[in-house]
Amino acid sequence: MSTKKDKFSQKDKNYMRLAIYLARARKGLTGENPSVGCLIVKNDKIISIGQTGFNGRPHAESNAINNSFQNITGSKMYVTLEPCNHYGKTPPCTKSIIKSGINEVFYSINDIDNKVKGRSYRILSKKNIKVRKGLLKNEAIDLYDSYIINRKYKIPFVTAKIAVSKNNLIYSEGVKRITSSISDKTSHYLRFKHDAILISSKTLNTDNPKLNCRLKGFENFSPKRIILDKDLDIKLNTYIFKSTNNNNTIIFHNSNNSSKIKILKKKGIILVKSRLDNNNKFGFKAILKKLFLLGVKNLLIEGGDKITKDILNHRFVNVFYLFKSPKILSKSKKHVIFTSNGILNNKYKIKSKISSKLAKDTITIYKR
Repeated sequence: MSTKKDKFSQKDKNYMRLAIYLARARKGLTGENPSVGCLIVKNDKIISIGQTGFNGRPHAESNAINNSFQNITGSKMYVTLEPCNHYGKTPPCTKSIIKSGINEVFYSINDIDNKVKGRSYRILSKKNIKVRKGLLKNEAIDLYDSYIINRKYKIPFVTAKIAVSKNNLIYSEGVKRITSSISDKTSHYLRFKHDAILISSKTLNTDNPKLNCRLKGFENFSPKRIILDKDLDIKLNTYIFKSTNNNNTIIFHNSNNSSKIKILKKKGIILVKSRLDNNNKFGFKAILKKLFLLGVKNLLIEGGDKITKDILNHRFVNVFYLFKSPKILSKSKKHVIFTSNGILNNKYKIKSKISSKLAKDTITIYKR
């Protein structure tokens, strides 16, 4: 048995856990910057909180300092990620912390960004501010999974989802919805949390989906639409084509159809011509790299069986949501079976399994 004493108190952990909750609430909504949560505590009372602003600014530390209605001199700051220490579009958070009179700073992990990494400890310590790092480190690493992928590999963090029946069908002719309305709302919550959503042109033309977030009050957080359409088969009467505006739609293609290209460009769709591999498919890693350059940091994939099997097999997916209904669907003349259970069980670990008394669906979340 280890006798090593935990260097952090239970109060410290509770404060940092609240900061992590604040950061998680805004995860996926802070643009190129990570979502950070921050608490300021004085005399064992929380006197201010802060989160990273929508689209990344202001930073959480600045918001917490500016939100306080009390004198924060001599207080403690709990922040989920190492405070920034360089000039960018905003001044360094370390400068604001020093100026504020805070005398102790806790943060969970170093920032992976090379402009920041590890420097804040030295900067703050030189100003006689006590700095303690590593508080709830594992929870923070889980929080910043997408940010770490973004910074380390220069590609989006990829989440994929699919809904299946009890007998593993993802489509049966004449059936519009497999899972419950609660699962449907969860799917829209995922859209709200991602800045882009990807489907194939086959799904687009067959289902004519809207691909927007339809949770009340969150409609403005609908993701960009990404379409894989090698031959530019997109139908011009689809909702996606008709609702294109402000460069909210990107199509990857390998077509020389000049008339179709002209129509799509005139509509404001971003067209990206991409190479096909020996199997006449897009190189998915190249697509991820291009999407990252186009500003996509969190990508949700709502594909059919073929694309889902391919991206799971090549481990492009970081998190996968499997929605399973208690319904048994008939194998009609037109039906599609989900064939990736084996890949999920062999290449991914179950992070959690959720069921609800309000609906009989289960949601299994797999993670690499």
